[in-house]
Amino acid sequence: MKITVIGAGNVGATCAESIVRMELANELVLLDIREGFAEGKAMDMNQTASLHGFHTKVRGVTNDYKATAGSEVIVITSGLPRKPGMTREELIGTNAGIVKSVVAQSLEVSPEAVVVIISNPMDTMTYLAVKGSGLPKNRIIGMGGILDSSRFKYYLSEALNCPVSDLQASVIGGHGDTTMIPLTRLASYQSTPVSNYLSAEELDQVKSSTMVGGATLTGLIGTSAWYAPGASGAALVASIVNDQKRIFPCCVYLDGEYGQHDICLGVPVTIGKNGWEKIIDYNLNESENAAFEKSANAVRAMNSVLADL
Repeated sequence: MKITVIGAGNVGATCAESIVRMELANELVLLDIREGFAEGKAMDMNQTASLHGFHTKVRGVTNDYKATAGSEVIVITSGLPRKPGMTREELIGTNAGIVKSVVAQSLEVSPEAVVVIISNPMDTMTYLAVKGSGLPKNRIIGMGGILDSSRFKYYLSEALNCPVSDLQASVIGGHGDTTMIPLTRLASYQSTPVSNYLSAEELDQVKSSTMVGGATLTGLIGTSAWYAPGASGAALVASIVNDQKRIFPCCVYLDGEYGQHDICLGVPVTIGKNGWEKIIDYNLNESENAAFEKSANAVRAMNSVLADL
């Protein structure tokens, strides 16, 4: 099993380390455009093998896509990170060119790979990959909903003062501060609705905190987060390579599902060895459907920028 992570920055390196420590592959290739950067990160990770007890060989390369040949999963984190005050939408112009080139070069040597998109703005970058790659739609997956849901569960656990492992909660829609939809109605604590324990006002606060979760961290640390995004990417990769059939909210191409066409948005999907295998219908109520439609319209507006590039 061979996995490639493209982009050796904070998110890419953290995702790679998580994959390595989970021993999901015999070989992991870490690729970056900066001379020696991925090589250094790979060497550093390899020097932890005796301490963490993993056997995966990490190889770092500078823009050498031939070294990634035969990868079964390709994780793309390339692009500019978000800076304080910067929206994901502002990243489109630069990151679209980067992601388009990376996808094309990766698939040239690994045509059977499942592609995981983490680069921002993730919904638009996933759509760009679907439209430009020629791959079956099930083999391109945007990670964002997994990260947003992990943040949702974190804020719920803080409000409930309970272990996060006791919670089930999902975020669907776009991966943006104004486009994501934390589904408070469906969130549960040990199989009972969280609304049994939290007031409407408390749930609204949890929802608001979730929606600005990324911006909150950007403001605190001066750049995009990396621990949770990296771990989210690794969890998605694990479900693919181990054929776990886990249900994750992921950004995938919709063709009629949830009433949407020709767009990539976050919805619950079953993840296995072939990529995403089935879209799960959450039977949204009227207000949730309206929020999903609003989210879709916002993402379409971002996607329209691609036509001008």
